Amino acid sequence: MKKVSRDFFNIPISIEGGRVAKQADGSVLVQYGDTIVLVAATAQREPKENLDFFPLTVDYREKLYAAGRIPGGFFKREGRPTDKETLTARLIDRPIRPLFPKGFQCETQVMATVLSVDTEHDPDLLALIGASAALSISDIPWAGPIAGVRVGRIEGELICNPTRSELSYSDMDIIVAGSREGVVMVEGASDQVPHEVLLEAILFGHESMQPLIDMQEELVAAIGKPKREVPPQEVDEKLVEDVRARCRELLPEVIAIRAKQPRQRAIEDLEKRLVQEFEERHPDCKKTVSGVVEEELAALIRGKIVSEQRRIDGRKLDEIRPITCEVGLLPRTHGSALFTRGETQALVVTTLGTSTDEQRIEGFEEFFKSFMLHYNFPAYSVGEVRPVRGPGRREIGHGALAERALSSVLPESESFPYTIRVVSDILESNGSSSMATVCGGTLSLMDAGVPIKAPVGGI
Repeated sequence: MKKVSRDFFNIPISIEGGRVAKQADGSVLVQYGDTIVLVAATAQREPKENLDFFPLTVDYREKLYAAGRIPGGFFKREGRPTDKETLTARLIDRPIRPLFPKGFQCETQVMATVLSVDTEHDPDLLALIGASAALSISDIPWAGPIAGVRVGRIEGELICNPTRSELSYSDMDIIVAGSREGVVMVEGASDQVPHEVLLEAILFGHESMQPLIDMQEELVAAIGKPKREVPPQEVDEKLVEDVRARCRELLPEVIAIRAKQPRQRAIEDLEKRLVQEFEERHPDCKKTVSGVVEEELAALIRGKIVSEQRRIDGRKLDEIRPITCEVGLLPRTHGSALFTRGETQALVVTTLGTSTDEQRIEGFEEFFKSFMLHYNFPAYSVGEVRPVRGPGRREIGHGALAERALSSVLPESESFPYTIRVVSDILESNGSSSMATVCGGTLSLMDAGVPIKAPVGGI
């Protein structure tokens, strides 16, 4: 058992390993003030075969007992993840996922559970730090550690890890995650701060998090396990070179197709053609062919950008796709807009209500939301078929992203005492449907007569 402690911006922080959840591959307790988060990381021993993605699952759960509360409802127990839990899980996933080694295909799960929470220190960053620490001391191959901090700004002064009460006076709420060498993730919102201030905040955050990385390295030195060996991938070099040569011969014609779906079908047809060419001599060549086609496609697109300063559809690097905007499409709605950018299209509708329509949020602190933005991404928007279920993690995340972009320009409740719900239905998608939602949301709010402070655009 090992506990590492520091004073981090005048607040005690500690990371402790080897005390609880010892049957997990790695587990830690992270404490900051009176907020405590348990994070456990576990990976299967046998890899999953024939996957074209890394099977990582990140879960974050807030136990209401952590705040001395009993859940509401009939069952009196925590149910499906809330939006905040889903967003925090995605916050953890994004910076840790790229650091797993290529070829590691063992199903991996990181679970963060909030055990105690005070009124000033949000547990989301402790969960991120704990995920890094748990993976670092485990035998799971991973190129950490990383850390994360929240950066605020009050009266022009940058603040690391502002308390909840301080955040209410801040014009910026930015989360920066990084390693010793550099930044791996940035997310957040601000109240129309200049670009140079945002850059300064990111650099400030990266410098501020270094003591947290020091703590994890000390913990690893004391109780870290030897990392598992990642078996080298068996590659038929002759097959790879032959497929690569054929790709370089055939792919330029394919990427010359500018429309998304015809180009995608041409790529799929090319893969099938190459498999047929090589499967007689190499019966299990499908995975290799698919991987080489993907690599060569990326190299060709990048080469076109670097050498010709052109993108795959022929546009210049700073050239925006054709945009059309329509408002007032739906006669019985309060506000509606159809925003189309190239092959991306969003139908965004605004509905106004009274204070009785506010959303009640039951968490560590119970409060009501008067602005909601919901994002829907149906399968037909990308020409696919899949079951219609509730919103997935991606839809919740994209909705929250667009909601943050628009919330800072909404009027104060004193002058506009209405509940606002914005719904974005993506009708077509070929890049940046979340930013189409932001643009369409601005138009829809204005069509509904909401006196926003300034129009918001997103790319």
